[in-house]
Amino acid sequence: MATIVPLSAIDPALVEQLLDAAFGQQRHARTAYRIREGVDTLDALSFAALDEDDYLAGTIQLWPVALVDPEGRPHPMIMVGPVAVMPGRQGEGFGKALMAASLGAIQSGFETGAMPLPQVMIGDPEYYARWDFTAQHTGGWHCPGPFEKERLLVRTSNPGVLPNEGMLGPWPA
Repeated sequence: MATIVPLSAIDPALVEQLLDAAFGQQRHARTAYRIREGVDTLDALSFAALDEDDYLAGTIQLWPVALVDPEGRPHPMIMVGPVAVMPGRQGEGFGKALMAASLGAIQSGFETGAMPLPQVMIGDPEYYARWDFTAQHTGGWHCPGPFEKERLLVRTSNPGVLPNEGMLGPWPA
């Protein structure tokens, strides 16, 4: 059973080692890194999963980003990922537990009746559909680097707030 703790409680060097193991050392060249370039993680929404021996088994990081529409207006969003599980520990439920923790934290932060910000990610559409992530509304969106359109996913309770077109990038300072 996974123990979920705030990511800020984990040594950053251990997090980097896990990310390298899960995605390779060339991961920084990926488009997702360009989208969130220059911004810090949202600590209240980012978590680590520890295994039964308290070893780091997985992490999830969430980031403030924006979809800038053709008129230059930024639409705030939360970028989910990377969701990383140590190779050899995948399929044991760590990723699901991390997603539940982060998405639950987003929801609990908006219990006042306000609508949560849309969440965006680049990921496997079949896997992330269980959390209502879809590429249905992202066809006119662009990223600062190569990406597969069917892997650009969004989750929102009100798709009507999403611009049809735009460029994803870091939340403007």
